[in-house]
Amino acid sequence: MLKFLSAILFLLSASRAQSQQLSQITFANASTLSWFTFSTDQGILIRVSEDGKVLEWGTELMSERSTNYYAPKLQPYMGRISYYGTEADSINRGKVKSIGTAVFSYYGAYELEEKRGRLKSIGMVNLEYYTRFENPAFKGKLRVVGSTLLDYYSMFENDAYKGKLRLVGNTPISYYSTFDDKGKIKSIGQESYDWSFLRNRSQFGVAQKPNLYRQNINGVMYILR
Repeated sequence: MLKFLSAILFLLSASRAQSQQLSQITFANASTLSWFTFSTDQGILIRVSEDGKVLEWGTELMSERSTNYYAPKLQPYMGRISYYGTEADSINRGKVKSIGTAVFSYYGAYELEEKRGRLKSIGMVNLEYYTRFENPAFKGKLRVVGSTLLDYYSMFENDAYKGKLRLVGNTPISYYSTFDDKGKIKSIGQESYDWSFLRNRSQFGVAQKPNLYRQNINGVMYILR
């Protein structure tokens, strides 16, 4: 009986650990990182900037005219939301504490400047940031999300993509450095993007496939807008 109860507790713990996860990464103009999105066990999406600020939360609304197009702005979550009060560190008062079953924590005022007041965890997913000791050029940017390592292009790289997101776990991201498509995403993992080809198709009135801009790659949905 004791072994059975232990197994149940282990499974519940594992379930909670998976209840919040990195689910989407969105780029503006198919070039600039907009935000990371985490999903909860209640289907709530939480958008977080690369420097650890909670930007927006809610649910996606799919277009009735397209099977793979969603409204850019999330639909408001109408459930329970709480905020940190006077019991919290002064720099974190007023910040969101929980959205539904997802609980948030933040780095306190005693932390390094690069972490201070930034999002520390969503549920059991911990967030870490680059510090001046690890990489001064990227200090304050997300470095680890749960067990996923994030890396960025060096400041010595081509101007078209230096400082941009380079690696998400085992998924590499490359960018064009040519004049016409400067800075636009060239590939994510095994998926490649030919923007000149797409422009030519548009000139001849050929509709684009919406799923090209929204692809699940290695378990994360990459959204190009």
